[in-house]
Amino acid sequence: MPLTQLRGLVKTMRPQQWIPKNIIVFAALVLSGTILAFQLEPILRVIAAFVLFALISSCAYILNDLLDIEKDRAHPTKRNRPLPSGQLSIGTAWVALGIFLAIALVSAYLLNPLFALIVALYFVNNILYSTTIKNVVILDVFSIAAGFVLRALGGAIILSVPISPWLYILTGLFSLFLGISKRRHEVHLLQEGSGAFRKVLNEYSKPMLEEMLNVVTSSTVIAYSIYTFTAENLPSNHAMMLTIPFVVYGIFRYLYLVHSGQDAPPDEMLLKDRPLIITVMLWGISVLLILYGFSDRVG
Repeated sequence: MPLTQLRGLVKTMRPQQWIPKNIIVFAALVLSGTILAFQLEPILRVIAAFVLFALISSCAYILNDLLDIEKDRAHPTKRNRPLPSGQLSIGTAWVALGIFLAIALVSAYLLNPLFALIVALYFVNNILYSTTIKNVVILDVFSIAAGFVLRALGGAIILSVPISPWLYILTGLFSLFLGISKRRHEVHLLQEGSGAFRKVLNEYSKPMLEEMLNVVTSSTVIAYSIYTFTAENLPSNHAMMLTIPFVVYGIFRYLYLVHSGQDAPPDEMLLKDRPLIITVMLWGISVLLILYGFSDRVG
């Protein structure tokens, strides 16, 4: 494969999205207290699950770019992607998609048959999204949220640990927050010509998306706050409540990026925004310190 084609393929796979979009796979590992036991085998299994979700998500990105190649050519920024720009050939993309998809599904089955089913459902959800659901108002963001919930569910299944309802609630709400934020950014960026790229954007308006963001933002903060003092696997002195300010600030900072008017999508800007990166790191460190400090009450 020529170097130019290889570079185009790697770019189409969106490696910059692997960590922010798939880090939720580790949620069950942390929230179940499994990581506190210092058992190498379950940790390696979750890492393998993360890698496979990263690979299957890249398959979804390749498929989406193949199906949207003509529309992307009319988009102000997406026309510079490898497929619509011609840097990556359509034939090479289809071959790579088939190979990566086979590797992801077979590896997932060898790891855990039920986990393979979750991975397959994740890809099916992406197929439905790319072909139909992305053009259905409101259901499009629910499909995006479903992808995150399936990732979290896969992380729990691979560990064979009980699945807490909080895993669904927090993952679902936060992913809805991300999806609505992305739609709001797209409507702002494309404005009057939005329908020329994605028909569903004609169904959204900034006021509508602002109302949806308000509802989901409030629900996310409330749900996380309740989780910190009601979840059974957390310290009984409610020390997890100390992490609430990090979550609130992180959400507000992300909303600031959404409203900043920059051309880059907010989910890409968060990887470059230093205050947000520091906030996420401080939240993660705080969670681990609280769980480690009260490890006798976890599990």
